[in-house]
Amino acid sequence: MQGVYPLQSVGEALLDVLPLVARIAVVISVAVYLANVAVAFGLVQKIAGLSKYLTGPANLPEDVGTAILTTTVSTTAGYAMLADLRESGYLDDRATLVAVMMNTFFGFTQHVFTYYIPVLIPILGIYVGTLYVASRAVIALAISLVGVAAGAMLLSEKNVDHSAQLDPDELDEANQTTRQRLLSAWDRTRPTLRRLVPRLAVIYTIVTLIVTQYDLEAITGSVDPLAQLVGLPAAAVGVIAVYTVDTTAGAATIAPMLDDIFTPRQAVATLLLGGIISFAVSTFKRSIPFQYGIWGAEFGTKVIVVNTVLKIVFISLTVVTLLAI
Repeated sequence: MQGVYPLQSVGEALLDVLPLVARIAVVISVAVYLANVAVAFGLVQKIAGLSKYLTGPANLPEDVGTAILTTTVSTTAGYAMLADLRESGYLDDRATLVAVMMNTFFGFTQHVFTYYIPVLIPILGIYVGTLYVASRAVIALAISLVGVAAGAMLLSEKNVDHSAQLDPDELDEANQTTRQRLLSAWDRTRPTLRRLVPRLAVIYTIVTLIVTQYDLEAITGSVDPLAQLVGLPAAAVGVIAVYTVDTTAGAATIAPMLDDIFTPRQAVATLLLGGIISFAVSTFKRSIPFQYGIWGAEFGTKVIVVNTVLKIVFISLTVVTLLAI
């Protein structure tokens, strides 16, 4: 009977993660297939031309710009397209990491219209809300520019294998029909899906099992000394603790204290600091299963480390700047 409970827990975890994995699998499937269709019909060169001023200085091919621009619509789709470029051998690990860094600002922009403007700014008010969103935008842009600078210094033609991509000119010479092109795109899509979808299911199940057994929010115990260190009001501890669990609730918690306990800059600094504290929780609950599912454990760890370090550095600099002026 001792083995019944673990089996039951695994079954419950699977029931919890299957809808999430299914949704992500659908987005990845559609994104990767459409990307391969765009390549097969020669459309990717036209779309990627829009981002040549971004990819050019970073020594990345224009094709990568399609994935970066896609991130503004769907982070999952953008990452899936980059994963396909890496899995196919078109990009090596260094070039992929640079592209991931450059993705940051474009991934941020979609949240401006889906969350920040309709939800967060009304809660915080025009001035504080706009200041917070502007601060997050500067942080995201700084990380993307670091990616461009890293590409300019570290990348060359050796980091890209153009022969690994489907060549539209070869398709034209073969006079392939529309149906043949669509089938060729699907043939290129299936291996990626076979690697990504099972990986996502396994990782999300493991994380769900661990989350149900341990109180990850206990990490907020480190908030008090950190808030005192940067000179925030004592009330910041409670706000950060709530923000760590839910960003919207954190904003709603600090809103009544604006202009009374918190100045606008202190309020924004508190919410940004909450973002740093919440990384431990959000990384484990969301980033690890997503990034491991997309890239695998080894490269996924590199992506998580690079993203986390850059975010902590630039958020910390922004907090210090806000409290100093």
